[in-house]
Amino acid sequence: MQIFDTLSNTKIELKFSDKVRIYLCGVTVYDDAHIGHARTIIVFDVLRRFLESQKIPVEFIQNFTDVDDKIIDRASQEKMSALELAIKYTKNYFDDFDGLNVKRATIYPKATEHIEDMQNLISNLLDKKYAYTTKNGVYFSVSKFTEYGKLSKKNTDDLVSGARVNIDEEKDNPIDFALWKFSESEPSWDSPWGKGRPGWHIECSAMSLKYLGESFEIHGGGRDLIFPHHENEIAQSESFTSKQFAKIWMHVGMITINGEKMSKSVGNVKSVNHVLENWGPNIIRLFCLSGSYTKPIDYSEKILKENITKLRQIESCYYELRLADLDGDSNTVDKLVNECKNEFDSALNNDFNTPLALTTYYKLIREVNSLAADEKITQNSAKIIMPEFERMSDILGIHIMKVTDEEKNEINQMIEKRDEHRIKKNYEQADKIRDEIAKKNIIFVDHKNKTTWVKQEKIKSE
Repeated sequence: MQIFDTLSNTKIELKFSDKVRIYLCGVTVYDDAHIGHARTIIVFDVLRRFLESQKIPVEFIQNFTDVDDKIIDRASQEKMSALELAIKYTKNYFDDFDGLNVKRATIYPKATEHIEDMQNLISNLLDKKYAYTTKNGVYFSVSKFTEYGKLSKKNTDDLVSGARVNIDEEKDNPIDFALWKFSESEPSWDSPWGKGRPGWHIECSAMSLKYLGESFEIHGGGRDLIFPHHENEIAQSESFTSKQFAKIWMHVGMITINGEKMSKSVGNVKSVNHVLENWGPNIIRLFCLSGSYTKPIDYSEKILKENITKLRQIESCYYELRLADLDGDSNTVDKLVNECKNEFDSALNNDFNTPLALTTYYKLIREVNSLAADEKITQNSAKIIMPEFERMSDILGIHIMKVTDEEKNEINQMIEKRDEHRIKKNYEQADKIRDEIAKKNIIFVDHKNKTTWVKQEKIKSE
């Protein structure tokens, strides 16, 4: 598998020994997650699902930043403690992303649970003279790490000349960043240097090193984290270990709203809760995977509506296979299934090309629905196609509303009664059955010689 690595600015092969270790920078829990967060997390969810489908074990760590100036400021506005605010938005996070059918990470470490790990890391950096103390805190000395800027391709001289005047005039260099901030206000912790709280960047270094070791396979996040967050992580982590930190740096492009950057000041931020309520999990996943993960994509109602049509085709495909009852051969579908499987896997192995993988997924669906329209889906062909259709759906995280055998039989009996009424031209009774069954989210599909049906997800914005 080849993945684009931001550090080397090229595609490189994903190499591992016994498992793939992934660290994904999670959310700062001061507000509800938005569609931009959703895209990054869905991309990594599908990456993990694909690797696991290949029988490759994945250790997936995604942190929560639960101590931060934004949290403290927001808690003050909402008249609650920072801890209470973080607990509130952490719970909301799980509600949102469980709703998006995102698999739970192996571990969700919280910054507040790893203060000692951060302090040990800072002590080591001080001992090695990579850090120094001022009256305001402990700072990392950027000039001591000669490779600073290698991820973001930024030049330190340019950064210094462009730096804003910092209130901490004791810093050796305007671009030196905080490892520990002195503070008497809560939340704060005792440390060898003085009471305070950690800087943002040291949190992810400490947690990734603790759970994944000194050098692991993939470090990921949104492209907005390349600088300064990931650049600073590299500087402090590699100064600590004297080893390459992450082998691949994988970054996901931003989401714009009707061509504009999402911004609270503009008022165009779309929360996960909002988009879930209006569009449902499958539409959001199809949208987030529809463009190259490295590039920005634009959120618009028009694009989301186009994905409703695709979801209806996916649902139809599943039910045509699920309800297949014709005898006969497999209509040579083996070739189609093998071709689609190879194309789908090849797309994801080549820099995780989800748009091309989706094209193949839709190709399989289109072929099935075409066979069904011609009443050529046999039980044998369904048995061959269904496992691959379900494998692709599972990797993409598409969750189709299914029925038990008992429900299937009950609905089929109702359809038989309806057909009897139609033959007798008793259309009023036939329509009553249609209305009754529609309450179960079932849509009838009338073919030339028979009627099939589909259970559809309700989409509020349809």
